[in-house]
Amino acid sequence: MPDLYVNSRLTIPEKEISVTTARSSGPGGQNVNKVNSKITLRWSPERSSQLDAAWCRRFTTRYGNRINREGQLVLHSEQYRDQIRNLADVRSKLVSMLLECQSAPKARRKTRPTKGSQRRRLEHKREQSEKKRRRQKPSRDDF
Repeated sequence: MPDLYVNSRLTIPEKEISVTTARSSGPGGQNVNKVNSKITLRWSPERSSQLDAAWCRRFTTRYGNRINREGQLVLHSEQYRDQIRNLADVRSKLVSMLLECQSAPKARRKTRPTKGSQRRRLEHKREQSEKKRRRQKPSRDDF
């Protein structure tokens, strides 16, 4: 299995990734009972030599629920009937997860509503209030 190329900044060496196979529960008839087509990929982001600290922190924060007690990310794929396609699928899942956490999210800048938007909002509230007031039955005070 070759190294996992994520982008120009990150390539995960094959020795950091362990892949195991098992019998899949998916479609395939008698083939399911004979062939180990399910792929389980295990990778430890904390022990990775290529992943920088900030990227690792974002990754573990985002996908902490998928990381077990040993600190390993565990991904499964049994979507296809053959091992090679499931291996490609699980590797592409890991790449997309890593790319999602590659850069820090933009910090939100606080903004204030404009004077015009405040005026329009209050005017709309007055119109709605007047509309609802006109729908009511007249009270005794109005006679």
